[in-house]
Amino acid sequence: MTDDNDGGAPKTIVITGASSGIGLESAVGLARGGARVVMACRNPTKGAAARDDVIARSGSDRVELMALDLASFASIRGFAKEALDRFDHIDVLLNNAGAVSMQRVETTDGFEQTFGVNHLGHFLLTSLLRDRLVATPGARVVTVASDAHRFCVGGLRFDDLQATKGRYHPFGAYSRSKLANILFTRELARRLDGTGVTANCVHPGFVASNFGRQGAVGVIAMTLGRPFAIDSEKGARTSIFVASDSSLDGITGHYWYKCAMSEPTARAQDDATAARLWDVSEELIASKG
Repeated sequence: MTDDNDGGAPKTIVITGASSGIGLESAVGLARGGARVVMACRNPTKGAAARDDVIARSGSDRVELMALDLASFASIRGFAKEALDRFDHIDVLLNNAGAVSMQRVETTDGFEQTFGVNHLGHFLLTSLLRDRLVATPGARVVTVASDAHRFCVGGLRFDDLQATKGRYHPFGAYSRSKLANILFTRELARRLDGTGVTANCVHPGFVASNFGRQGAVGVIAMTLGRPFAIDSEKGARTSIFVASDSSLDGITGHYWYKCAMSEPTARAQDDATAARLWDVSEELIASKG
């Protein structure tokens, strides 16, 4: 995978949450295709081991590791500054990292963690890298969403985005964050129209990984569902396709599953809600300086 940047330099692809699961497999696949892969990982030790694994399996040494904690705005801003200093082009931002908490916990900045990491963290990161993406011909933003958004009963609760009212429901918080991912993609595509940057999101399928196995509820759910699950390598295929396939040049604002366009719920296609979420997200981030 090469392009015209810098006279044929490899594409630079930033992947969040690249130390395990579909993020790791996406890194392997994209590095194997010739890209310079930047693995943005929260845990340095785990990230270093994952980088070695990607190099070994992809046969490429163009694999870099950078520290990023999406539960901390300071970490996100630090990562973005370093990335902008190091890379004169960013061809793909793959917003892959995800979290689900079995109990209500908060990010460093005081936001409910599932919403804070899955949506707000990626929202801020994308915003900080936006100008570099726009300056890179044919750049793409790919966000890993989920069909879990279909279970978001009642849609986003703008009066309770931080899940402080009533009993905390882990899957409810997760499904709302995945709906937010799709709405974010929709509004981002609209705002990037005419810049040459595309924005799409993907459903990886039900993947058999360690994701979401914290606590008894997570363990039970993953155990019962495991016979129907796919492995992480298969789960990464749509992310790799949407991030790299030339047939998608100029295609933007869509939801993808099994390397094909898919139809999200009507709530996920509500432009007014997407615009509102964008404005609220900017306000929440600004409230923390």
